[in-house]
Amino acid sequence: MLEKFGLKVSNLYIAQVKKKCGIIGRENYNLPKSEGARGPVDLCYAPTGAEVKTARQPKCPPEKEKAISECFGIF
Repeated sequence: MLEKFGLKVSNLYIAQVKKKCGIIGRENYNLPKSEGARGPVDLCYAPTGAEVKTARQPKCPPEKEKAISECFGIF
């Protein structure tokens, strides 16, 4: 990414783009331990209609999302 586009991107942004494009199809078990975050118990059972609050994550900026997509040949 740095050589081709001159951008530094985090693994988080790459993962967000891959998830958006349907490349990642697995559960992340390394979840935050902050209050309101989903823990191992919530992975097995989530009542219907209940809203689950998770820790906030920064969103991938559009210019970096486009560059990541081009690297994967998606865009």
